[in-house]
Amino acid sequence: MSRIAIVDGIRTPFIKAWTDFQDLPAQELGRIAVRELLERSRINPQDVDEVIFGCVAQPIEATNVARVISLLSGIPKEKRAYTLSRNCASGIEAVTSAAEKINSGLDEIVIAGGTESMSNIPLVYTKEAMRIFLKISKAKNPWEKLYWFLKFRPKHFLKPQIGLQFGLTDPVCGLNMGQTAEVLVKEYGISRKEQDEFALMSHRRALSARGVLKDEITPVILPPEYEKVIENDNGVRENITLEDLAKLKPYFDRYSGTVTVGNSCQVSDGACCLLVMKEEKAQALGYAPLGFIRAYAYVGVEPSRMGIGPAFAIPAVLARAGLQLNDIELMEINEAFASQVIACERQLKNNNIGTLNRDILNVNGGAIALGHPVGVTGSRLILTLLKEMQRRNLSLGLASLCVGGGQGAAIILER
Repeated sequence: MSRIAIVDGIRTPFIKAWTDFQDLPAQELGRIAVRELLERSRINPQDVDEVIFGCVAQPIEATNVARVISLLSGIPKEKRAYTLSRNCASGIEAVTSAAEKINSGLDEIVIAGGTESMSNIPLVYTKEAMRIFLKISKAKNPWEKLYWFLKFRPKHFLKPQIGLQFGLTDPVCGLNMGQTAEVLVKEYGISRKEQDEFALMSHRRALSARGVLKDEITPVILPPEYEKVIENDNGVRENITLEDLAKLKPYFDRYSGTVTVGNSCQVSDGACCLLVMKEEKAQALGYAPLGFIRAYAYVGVEPSRMGIGPAFAIPAVLARAGLQLNDIELMEINEAFASQVIACERQLKNNNIGTLNRDILNVNGGAIALGHPVGVTGSRLILTLLKEMQRRNLSLGLASLCVGGGQGAAIILER
């Protein structure tokens, strides 16, 4: 098969939920990214065969958000688009799905990525309240309507159920994502200090990289006044210290836990997209690709140990590529939690896969500092990795994520 090229890519800033992007829905964030990619790459929208986007919390007003993004971006209505979800790996799944569609001959040029507005994940009514509303709407006369109104109990029925909380809780093991991180803390004997030190490293690296990260970010002008411009990820804490992190209380296990909001990823809004095609097509169009997909792998793990996924996806993808861990020159592992990355380090060593070199891991910071819009991060890791490989003139890079529900994803990229 031909090599699959990633020609170019762009993302919005990653913004803490309920702040600057709270009024921008997922489809608008995606439109901003795709429109900028079309402009920068100078690709003719008519030549784009398909748009594939990952999104975990699809907006109810745009249920196939990829199609909405495609049309809003000016890609002709005759072109195809679909949305997918593999939880935290949705953005990487969009890219590997694009590769499969291209290698199958169904597509030649695909825009793939992810979009997420975690700010706009709705609150929901209880099932009892929904049933009453339905009865009221179907009442045949005022007396019947009054009967059901009198059944309504505002204090009980209007108590909000938080959609985000449902989305971040595994329905099989019953644990939320932070609780699965606490499982790994106990299993691998990870101290609070280790987690906070890792978090501090993420913030310091992200702060130092703010200049180079501008290369992958398109500024966003905020409506409705269009006077404020957002140029940087806003989750990076500029003056944070280890002492500051140590003051934070455990969030998911308040009595004996060590996972805090300071050593966990941030809930964020954002979008990212990549232009994908065969190597020969890129050459014919005069592009110098950022890099190529060498191999990728997805694995399943125990849902309660969700964060350990990369420790099993990484050896799987290395085997497919015929490589060893020490062949990799640059690496990104999504920082869902500091404890989760540390657990993966230890599991890889325990399984004789190798020792992760932190000097080449998440060199521009990770989700603890930059944020983790869940359906987007996989594509962001690919973009950040390829841009940094280009700056350093490196040949082999690897990106990996843990995945809610108990999976792991990994991809090897080459230049």
